[in-house]
Amino acid sequence: MLISGTPTRTIWRSDEPSENAVMIIDQTRLPHEFVLHRLTTLDDAAEAISVMRVRGAPLIGATAAYGMALAAMKAADDTALLAAGEQLIATRPTAVNLRWAVQRVLAQLLPLPVAQRVQTAWAEAAAICEEDVAQNRAIGQHGLALLQAIAGQKSGRLNILTHCNAGWLATVDWGTALAPIFAAAAAGLDVHVWVDETRPRNQGASLTAWELQQAGIAHHVIADNAGGHLMQHGEVDVCIVGTDRTAANGDVCNKIGTYLKALAAFDNGVPFYVAAPGPSIDFALPDGGQIPIEERDAAEVACIQGRDAAGRVVLVQLTPEGSPAANPAFDVTPARLVTGLITERGVCAANPAALAALFPERGAA
Repeated sequence: MLISGTPTRTIWRSDEPSENAVMIIDQTRLPHEFVLHRLTTLDDAAEAISVMRVRGAPLIGATAAYGMALAAMKAADDTALLAAGEQLIATRPTAVNLRWAVQRVLAQLLPLPVAQRVQTAWAEAAAICEEDVAQNRAIGQHGLALLQAIAGQKSGRLNILTHCNAGWLATVDWGTALAPIFAAAAAGLDVHVWVDETRPRNQGASLTAWELQQAGIAHHVIADNAGGHLMQHGEVDVCIVGTDRTAANGDVCNKIGTYLKALAAFDNGVPFYVAAPGPSIDFALPDGGQIPIEERDAAEVACIQGRDAAGRVVLVQLTPEGSPAANPAFDVTPARLVTGLITERGVCAANPAALAALFPERGAA
């Protein structure tokens, strides 16, 4: 996508021929600072995922794939390579793309002699990135058709609510939930986005709003608790969110607070769609109750980062000293609350039969 008019991706191999390095946008510095960060080792990649310099299920997967390429440069045997994979997988437990990407790279590398692994690892990581871009572009087109149909049933601006950040910053490019919005704006639809702030890390206020601003798309940042009120008053035409893992029955695990939005949408008759690229669908899990929910540092709830009146980016504490905080990072939205899943292969109902029909090579497993 564009940053100040320049096409930019979230992750890429360094152009320096003498460097075996990976460049990422450090998302912990946005929206107030745009900073690139260099990864040169396996530990760098694991740290970037763990502290959320990169985040979003597809981008985590892409970063893990490049992390395996960096690891392959030093791994002298299968044991070292497998240990590298386990180190990456352990960084964040909920998003299925992480394990998927590591296992995909390992499947390519383990049958090869050690001397051939590095080049293959870099190529496989690049292929995962290109596939992600293509999948998200296709999600955008399938979602565009939905938005055009909804817009055709009303007059005036189309109001879309989204939660967290499922834009191009969460992927390699285009995004998942925001891809249909970008496509709609490009097609000339009059769209407006309600952007949930998405406490505690404020990915909506910090990242989604920044993306929409860069794209020139009308939006308002709202408090997380405002969504239901807006739906009650007819100010939301459709909700679109992303997913970190979707179970075989259509249950969706996404950023904490998604479940409450789905409940409000259901109660008010607002369509609730989930943009779900194929790699984020876990056919090995029969339902969402078995998805591990990441519990993150309590400091993310107790503190908040922002820019002060002097223009300095600072971290301030919100809670009383000594008050404990709990920080579950995700929740599960039952399939019964999901109007449909927008995948790169089309839109389907959130149920086992529909998913298996759309992904027969995986559903049968």
